[in-house]
Amino acid sequence: MSQWPETSESLILRIRDPQDALAWSQFMAIYEPVVYRLARRRGLQHADAEDLCQQVFLSVAKAVESWEVQAGGPRFRHWLARVTRNAILNAMTRTRPDRASGTSSVQDLLLELPDGGDMTTAIMNESRMEAFRWAARQIQTEFTESTWTMFHETTIGGRCVTEVSGELGCSTGAVYVARCRVMQRIKDKVNEVSDFWSPES
Repeated sequence: MSQWPETSESLILRIRDPQDALAWSQFMAIYEPVVYRLARRRGLQHADAEDLCQQVFLSVAKAVESWEVQAGGPRFRHWLARVTRNAILNAMTRTRPDRASGTSSVQDLLLELPDGGDMTTAIMNESRMEAFRWAARQIQTEFTESTWTMFHETTIGGRCVTEVSGELGCSTGAVYVARCRVMQRIKDKVNEVSDFWSPES
């Protein structure tokens, strides 16, 4: 799994239409949990992190109309990282009754915010995993319970193939085949909403 998805140009174009519920559903299923987890890691409480998600995706909805895909131009993930970082920064600097701005605790939190490059990396890593989880949920019912168990136990659970094959009473070859079939289907599903990027892009 050396390559993982960049949001596809077609999906970016589709979310420009606020009426395209399917496009927004796919986009939010992958990116909302990413933004939420990043906000929680930066110390925001559950309700504040949810508010932050709303701010980020309202910003996305407003700004995506002007987003242009250009050869050699900034990638969508970089733009999303900037929107997310700015929203987190704004959320953390708002004056709250229990945390006045300007205190050393707020300054410490601000210093902990990653720069743009680090936030982009965090968004990439989180979105890769979220895309995987989303695709796995979408395709799980396409496989028998035993096939899914072989895949899940060895790929996600990290268990030894021989141990799982012995437990299920099948050959190790059957486990490898099952794992390969599920992984290929997950990649196909992710590719429906994403383009693949190279590690250096």
